Order: sequence, then structure tokens, then C-alpha cells
Amino acid sequence: MTSESVTPADAGRVPFTTRQWLVIALLCGAQFMLALDFSILSVALPVLGEDLGFELSDLQWVVTAFALPSGGLLLFFGRAADLYGRRNWFVAGMVLFTVASLAGGLAPTPGFLLAARAAQGVAAAMLTPAAMSLLTTSFAEGSQRDRALGINGALLSLGFLSGVVLGGVLTDLTSWRVTLFISVPVGIVAAVAAPILIKESRADETPRLDLLGAVTVTGGLLSVIFGITSAERNGWSTTTTLVSIAAGLVLLIAFFTVESRVADPLVDLRVLRRRTVSWGNTTGLITFAMMTGMVFLLTLYMQQVRGMSPLDAGFTFASLGIAAVLGGAFAAGIIGAIGVHRALVYGLLLQAVSTAALYFLDVTSGMPLLLIATATGGFGHLLAVVGYMITATSGLPDHEQGLATGLAYTGQQLGVTVGTPVLATVAAAGIDSAGGGGASAVLAGVQDGLLVAAGALLLAGLVAIGFLRPGRNDGAERAEPAGDGRQVPVPAEAR
Repeated sequence: MTSESVTPADAGRVPFTTRQWLVIALLCGAQFMLALDFSILSVALPVLGEDLGFELSDLQWVVTAFALPSGGLLLFFGRAADLYGRRNWFVAGMVLFTVASLAGGLAPTPGFLLAARAAQGVAAAMLTPAAMSLLTTSFAEGSQRDRALGINGALLSLGFLSGVVLGGVLTDLTSWRVTLFISVPVGIVAAVAAPILIKESRADETPRLDLLGAVTVTGGLLSVIFGITSAERNGWSTTTTLVSIAAGLVLLIAFFTVESRVADPLVDLRVLRRRTVSWGNTTGLITFAMMTGMVFLLTLYMQQVRGMSPLDAGFTFASLGIAAVLGGAFAAGIIGAIGVHRALVYGLLLQAVSTAALYFLDVTSGMPLLLIATATGGFGHLLAVVGYMITATSGLPDHEQGLATGLAYTGQQLGVTVGTPVLATVAAAGIDSAGGGGASAVLAGVQDGLLVAAGALLLAGLVAIGFLRPGRNDGAERAEPAGDGRQVPVPAEAR
């Protein structure tokens, strides 16, 4: 199952084999599970906190403990997967995730649960780039890979959104512990199936791992993510927030300095200079940030303005989840008809317009608008996600796919992390300026946040138009090494 098993010319007319479908089920199912576990405890936090004795102000750490390592370690583990074997890395990460999920479900104390969630985050950082690079190297660049990425994008968003719903259902009917236990059988099956279905994939040469680069980028990302997540609780002007973000930025500057000087860098800066990688991942960060932030704002609207229960609010997002699945299912066909660039631009602009339309929600009505706009936005979001993932990982040789997917998912994780605290700050300022905590004031804050989100998405669309336009700076396709000595034509839009 290598990228040369089907040529790009054949990919448009050759359907997936049974084995390829099993590979998709395994790798995309793993991504679904990770997204599910990221969000599944959100609705259960109050019950969980009461059961284990969490202080109310400390409940955010149940989510943050997962987000910190899963975002901070992605680049390091993505490169390690390239060098030491993606399948082996995938299996090791799946075993760790399974054990951590079991431990979290059995947790007797807050500290034990937070340690288990941190271990889940480490495992997620191991699994994500390994799974995605195995997916991109298992299918030919072109129609087949686009379809596989579309399925993956649909399951990724479905996992995040269904986690909110499933967490409420399982907590109401059983226990919050079951939300962690459900990953255990899935993890066992995946760890056993991976060596059977997937051949090992790694770089031909194994240079020494850039430890100084790994330390600086990991420390920088961890510090920035910690500062941003702390801002939602402590405020953006507090010493903790400012020092953490500043320290993170200093470490990231040091990282780029190190990478420009070492013989075998963790991140080849030539890859970052590709506009498809740098600007493509910028659009990905924005679309994920604004989607997760919008979900937070609408949860606030439904519960504090409309008086809905957490479970009812979760089910209201079903239209968003269904539309996201449809977006992933149809993305490859749409991209085949109009091209990757237009699909990315249209997806971002559709998400922007739908988010702006939610500004017209009010205190007593607006549920039809909410359902239609979130569904439309979910479809646009998935179209943008698949477009940016294809953009950010195309035109690169197989031995750099772990790095490319690690960069793409680092941007995604930063987006997921940044979106809620940024829009929560905007909403809080709007609530204060509207006079307090009444329904009308909360609505005003939500509307301010939605306008900011729509503006950011519009900016992302303009970035895609201006910097990712096909043929910009150079027109003809050129050949690049595929990692095995062959020369693979690379379209201008993939460079």
C-alpha cells in the first residue's frame, strides 16, 4: 500500500479496494476517536467535578491537560514518525492512548484523571501525524487521496461535534467514566489491525534527531498554548498569560534560529517557505479556530439566552454534524469539479457568510436560522478543511509527509485551542458593555463574537485568494523527487 500503487492518472477511475477501505476505516477511525475524546468530557465536566471533588475553577484543566501535549508535541512526533517508522509510531501511540483512557475512566482523584488526560494528549500527538502520513502515503496524490482526506475530514469534525452530544447522553444514562471507557475496545482493535493492514513506512535515511530543535519548538508551543488557555480563566492582561505567551514566542524564535544552522533539522525551513504549507496552514488554523469558537458562542446563546439544557444544546448541533459529514463526503467530488483552490476559497467564504448570518439571532426566536446557518457553515468548514489539508500536504515527497501533516495538525490544534478563549474574550467585553449578565446582554456579547469570527474567516478567504492562487509566481508544473528516485510532476498550485 504505497503512494505508487495507483498512478495519479488512474486514480480518478479506480475505486478503493477492500484493503484500502479497511486502511481508511483504521486510520480515519483513529482520528475520529481522538477528536471524540477531545470534546466528549466537555458536557460532563460539572458531574465529573462533583464526583471527584474538583474545584469549579480547575475543571478547565480536564480539557487543557489533553490540549497542551497534543498540540505541543505534534511536530516532534511527526518528525520522529518519519524517521523511525510511521506504523510502529501509530501502534505505540494507540497502545498508550488505550491505557490512558482506561486509567482515566478508573481515576479515583483529580490528579490521577489529569495525568491520564495528559497521557492521552501525548498519545494523540504520536497518533495524529503518524496516521495522516500513513494515509497520504497509502494513496496516490490526486482523486484517491482527495477522497481519503475528505472522509478523514468528515470523521474528524463528526468526532469533535458528536463528542459534545455523546458526552451528554452517556453521562445522563450511565456515568461520565463510560465516556473514557468507550475508547478502550476501539484502541485494542486498531493496535492489532495496524500491523496486518499497513506496511511500515519511514524515510530511507535516518539522520540524528534534532534534540535542540525539538526542545525549543515543544517548549515554545506548550508555553503559547498554556498562555492562551490560561487567558480564558485569568484574563489576557495577567502576568501568567503574558509571561507564558512571551516565553513561548522567544522559544519559537530560538527554534527557527536553531533550524537554520543544524545539519539535520527537525523542520526543514524550505518546507515552511512553500506558500502552500505556510499560507495553507494559516487558513486551516483560522477555520478551526472560528468553528470551535462559534460552537462555544452558540452554546452560550442556547443555554444562557434561550434557557436550553446542555443535552438539548448538544442535540441542536446535530444539523452542524450532519452537514459536516456531507461536506466531507462530497468534498472530493467538488474539488474534482472546481479544483482545490476554489474549493478552499468557497468553503472559507461560505463559513464566513453563515457565521455572519447568526448575528441576527435574538432572545425569543431564531432557531430555524441557527439550524440552517450552522449546517451551511459546517458544510463550508469541511470543504475548507479538506481543501487546506490537500494544499498543505501536496507536492511533497513521501519522506516529508510526517512533517507536513504534523505542521497541518499543529495549526489545527492551535486553532482549536485559540478559538474559544479569543471569542470568549470578545463576548465577555460585549456582555460588560451591554450592562451585565441578562439575556439581552449575553446576546450582545455573542453577536460581537460572531462578527469577529466572520471577519476572521473572510480574511482567511482573502489570504487563500491572494497567496494560494494556482500558477502564482510560476505557471508550469515541474518535477520533484518522490523519495524513491522517481520524478513526480508537481502542479504550480502545490508549490
